[in-house]
Amino acid sequence: MTRTLSVRTSSSRRRPGRARTVLPAALLLLGLAACNPKQVAAPAPPVPEVGFVKVEPQAIPYLRDLPGRVAPMRIAEVRSRVSGLVVKRLFEQGSQVKEGDILYKIDPAPYQVELASAEAALARQEAALVLARQQADRLEQLLTRATASQAQYDAAFAAKKQAEAEVAGAKAARDRAQLNLGWTDVRAPITGRIGRALLTEGTLIEPGSTGALATIQQLDPIYVDITQSVGELNRLRRDLASGELARLEENTANVHLIMDDGSLYPLAGRLLFSDVTADPSTGQVTLRVQFPNPHDELFPGMYVRARIKQGIDSDAIAVPQQAIQRTDDGRAEVWVVRADETVMRQPVEVGPVVGQNWLIRSGLKAGERVVIDGFQKITVGAKVKPRDQTPVHGETGPKHDTDEAPDASGDKAEVAPRAAAVQPRH
Repeated sequence: MTRTLSVRTSSSRRRPGRARTVLPAALLLLGLAACNPKQVAAPAPPVPEVGFVKVEPQAIPYLRDLPGRVAPMRIAEVRSRVSGLVVKRLFEQGSQVKEGDILYKIDPAPYQVELASAEAALARQEAALVLARQQADRLEQLLTRATASQAQYDAAFAAKKQAEAEVAGAKAARDRAQLNLGWTDVRAPITGRIGRALLTEGTLIEPGSTGALATIQQLDPIYVDITQSVGELNRLRRDLASGELARLEENTANVHLIMDDGSLYPLAGRLLFSDVTADPSTGQVTLRVQFPNPHDELFPGMYVRARIKQGIDSDAIAVPQQAIQRTDDGRAEVWVVRADETVMRQPVEVGPVVGQNWLIRSGLKAGERVVIDGFQKITVGAKVKPRDQTPVHGETGPKHDTDEAPDASGDKAEVAPRAAAVQPRH
């Protein structure tokens, strides 16, 4: 019994000493925490700064860049109307020729002989006609004196008519021989630029031959045939009919060309007509535009892009391309700064790209602030520090270098739509 009590007593004596050791350490830690409060409470994150543009309605032309091919205004194949030996070529290949210029000469000797024969036959028939007329006149006088019979007069009168018909036939044969002789000079049917010579001197043109000797194309003015989908053309017509797009003024030079190297053709074109038949394989219709081509910069078969103005949206809303975000299912949306300086996502319906901006069909209204910078820092409902980046002069979106085409009046035309990269969703 005594040994047990001594052990408990010893244990109980050690406990107060241990408590005395732990208590000062805890007090020391509390004192340090009280002296350095920053190590206890985390600092508040800064309010993210975002750039925005203020949405304002503006007049935006409805422009489209459409593919096209250059086509000559007129094209004619030079052909010979008579057979014979080609004795001379009188044009320089690739040169400009005028209507009526002599291009080839065919050996005229056979046709000169034919003309001389026809003229001789005509003279013979004219002599026979003189005799027939004299005989008819003589019998007519004898008939009035009752010294000739009616049958004799009728025969003389019929012989005169037959002689007149033979003279007319001889004149036609002479005229045909003259035509054939004239056709030995192969002339240019139209004014334009002639291509390569398809025949050389010494070539024999067979009777009934239909081969072309050369080709002439009129290049000033010149056509550009561009294509547009039927659906887009019908939508444009509906927008014009409903008043959503304003019609252009008559005789407006509303088409410009973008060459294959990206440069702009300096002269504006005029839309002539839209085809009424769609291509069944592509579902597209053809629009024909006429361009002046005084320096032959455009030539047939050349590929170009036509920048065509088809209407004006007088109260359009557009935002810079970087403002458009995409959801996981591909729908477009923008970030909008609300009145309490918080941000929210807002679905929108986008239209075509005009210059550096997306045209907004629905989802935004005038006066709203759309975020264009700082997407990585924001979440829905977060407080932000907005920074106005709205360009001056009412332009929407940041200023970029763009291709501009000279208008007919000398002013610069609006920039055209071009492919826009879709901004990733953050």
